Amino acid sequence: MTDTFRLTLAQLNPTVGDIKGNATKAREAWEQGRAAGADMVMLPEMFITGYQAQDLVLKPAFTLAAMDAVEQLARDCADGPMVGIGGPLSELPKLHNAYFILKGGKVHATTRKYYLPNFNVFDEVRLFSRSDMQGPWDAGALRIGTPICEDAWYEDVCEAMVDSGAEMLLVPNGSPYFRNKYDIRLSNMVSRVIENDVPLVYLNFVGGQDDQVFDGGSFVLNRGGKLAVKLPLFDEAVVHVDFECDAEGWRAVEGDVAIFPDDLEQDYRVMVEGLRDYMRKTGFQKVLLGLSGGIDSAIVATIAADALGSENVRCVMLPSEYTSQSSLDDAAKVADALGCKYDTVPIGPTRAAVTETLAPLFAGLDEGLTEENIQSRIRGLLLMAQSNKFGEMLLTTGNKSEVAVGYATIYGDMAGGYNPIKDMYKTRVFDACRWRNANHRPWMKAPAGEMIPASIIDKPPSAELRADQKDEDSLPPYDVLDGILTMLVDEEASVSDCVAEGYDHDTVKRVEHLLYISEYKRFQSAPGPRLSMRAFWLDRRYPIVNRWRDEA
Repeated sequence: MTDTFRLTLAQLNPTVGDIKGNATKAREAWEQGRAAGADMVMLPEMFITGYQAQDLVLKPAFTLAAMDAVEQLARDCADGPMVGIGGPLSELPKLHNAYFILKGGKVHATTRKYYLPNFNVFDEVRLFSRSDMQGPWDAGALRIGTPICEDAWYEDVCEAMVDSGAEMLLVPNGSPYFRNKYDIRLSNMVSRVIENDVPLVYLNFVGGQDDQVFDGGSFVLNRGGKLAVKLPLFDEAVVHVDFECDAEGWRAVEGDVAIFPDDLEQDYRVMVEGLRDYMRKTGFQKVLLGLSGGIDSAIVATIAADALGSENVRCVMLPSEYTSQSSLDDAAKVADALGCKYDTVPIGPTRAAVTETLAPLFAGLDEGLTEENIQSRIRGLLLMAQSNKFGEMLLTTGNKSEVAVGYATIYGDMAGGYNPIKDMYKTRVFDACRWRNANHRPWMKAPAGEMIPASIIDKPPSAELRADQKDEDSLPPYDVLDGILTMLVDEEASVSDCVAEGYDHDTVKRVEHLLYISEYKRFQSAPGPRLSMRAFWLDRRYPIVNRWRDEA
């Protein structure tokens, strides 16, 4: 005779702080599980509060509301499958990241997280207390261990659960995206399966939260590390997985295995989903942006239209006497291809008024960077005025290369509520434009076809704040700049390391200097979706005041 166990995996998109809404999502997944005859419905880590709630979990009223919601969910789901759901657990003076098993109207079992991540975007050591290592709980047909997220990345927690009787490991996660992360997750979970000779379920969120996008990609592994089921990236999914037990132990019945796109498409999807959820979860419906005729604003406009629909995106050209005819033409082509509303607001009259106002103070001084920044800040002022008047959130359009070296004007082109390309280097922006022109997916709301004209992709980048200006007048060529920044930022390499890779010493030192002196700008910059392991904000926290330089 073969024992069976049906598990419903709920790969869903919660909202931080929306305890009632998250509980409703959990109940709806439970109802689907009950209709399918499931024995248990599994939801991710900290699902009842959303993740990451950061210091919000330190507010006692919030934590108690979350715990009350879990107890109410247990009562609501008494007649049907068990529910596994993550949330905070207050056991004064300690606060735990916990996973609750709900059965028969009560909390049947509770697992407290042991390993608290304290790196990259995670600060759990300052939020939660570590618990003792715990064993499995009784699921009726079998005993199950639930190592919470980080606990499954270490050998001892899973080993302790299996040694004390766990016949299966269910791992609830809140694991945000960075490029190529799935392979790292899979490799680690395969190790746990081979070490312990039990099947393992890895369940992750989907959806955006501030700068992080949770990519889903949940999966089930059988003994020996064989992949049995793989859920899609980025999409919500409720999937029923059957397990059978014979003389050799428990085994998942093989099901659908999703095929994942390449990393460039994943990056693009993250930028789209990050903006889409940031808008939805903050209550905004429409955006505007300054469309300059350059590549950065063109890709941001396209991302916005893909995320929100062209009807919810307004592009504004703010020309000066330095704006070329080709830029005017190219910006109009982008807006026309996307089907977005397109307005023109010249900055000349405002600039003349500012110049006249400052003339007594600036008399006898040469024009230079100050006057260039005035143009940028006028554009920021005019865009923010429209944002306030029309209730549209302003998007800013600086790529990671510019954000890194401060090639942007604070209170000017840095003004805005969200930056979709904040963690994408300039050279990869070009790649993303070419990819989007050649590809269209069902999750894109903008039309198919060429959205970014070849004339934009091929022309030398320019801020157009003075006559005949090119970015390379102020910065190294972007392939050189991005290579150096990848080493200094993403790899924390030394100046000597960069020189050893063939980069000119003086160029590296110049880039290092720009990187450090621009920290104050990044501190005030808009959030944007994390694509790499070293995104600016929580991944990389440097002091604003910093006189250290690498003198090697």
